[in-house]
Amino acid sequence: MANRHSISVLLVDDHEIVRVGFKRLIETTRDIDVIAEAKSGEDAYNLAHELRPDIIIMDINMPGIGGLEAISRLHKRDPKIKIIALTVHETEPFPTRVLKAGAKGYLSKRCVPQELISAIRSVHSGGTFITSQVIREMSKTPGAEESSINRLTAREFQIFSMIAEGRTAVEIGEDMNLSHKTIHSHRANVMKKLKLKTTANIVQFAILQGIITG
Repeated sequence: MANRHSISVLLVDDHEIVRVGFKRLIETTRDIDVIAEAKSGEDAYNLAHELRPDIIIMDINMPGIGGLEAISRLHKRDPKIKIIALTVHETEPFPTRVLKAGAKGYLSKRCVPQELISAIRSVHSGGTFITSQVIREMSKTPGAEESSINRLTAREFQIFSMIAEGRTAVEIGEDMNLSHKTIHSHRANVMKKLKLKTTANIVQFAILQGIITG
């Protein structure tokens, strides 16, 4: 049973083995309790409204609307919500986009266990927490390409990332519960904003930005 004075956490990741590992880690403490788990951004959005957790720990890459869009929606509904992104992405533009969407913390899944505990306590107390390797990445001066990618909306950025990974419009639409016509419309907006002409250009751009590996 959760301690009524403990920090309540909603843990969001589409991989059960990951959730189990982080839950066990978190619950080695006396002041933090995982009160619920979710495997998608949609589930997180609904559970957050129902349970009102103190902290939401959110993966970024998930089926459906994904973590970035979920963070944006949660923050729009409640600007005071406290979300920590816990992700494999350590390079820009992910940290900047996630923090602009409303997250209060950004951690790499490679972080040491105590960093996660410290992040939860820090964000709960009203602070922010960004893992050290991500701070080093964010301190780099952004170039023109990095500035242009920041013009994408959360949904456009998610679709851009999925196209770069080789997903088709039909596959992306099925994952995001959108028509392939809507996906094509978002793809056109992405290419216009980034001044790209082909899918190959999208892949090349994503590799240069460190969003995918070549």
